Amino acid sequence: MSNNDRRSGAERSYPLPHAGQGAHFTESLVNSVAAVLVAYGYPRLDASADRAALESALAAFLYNPMESYR
Repeated sequence: MSNNDRRSGAERSYPLPHAGQGAHFTESLVNSVAAVLVAYGYPRLDASADRAALESALAAFLYNPMESYR
């Protein structure tokens, strides 16, 4: 449990159980998150490496790693 969890006293909703192999994000989800970042003044995600990094960050936030289920 992190310090933030202890301070808030709330149970976490994320990460979720991993959706399994082949689980992926829709292009629309990545585009929507990228658009929110731009709206808050962050640079556009023009490089494919930046888009891949955003997708990885979303996966890390949303899903438990599959190793935790082995």
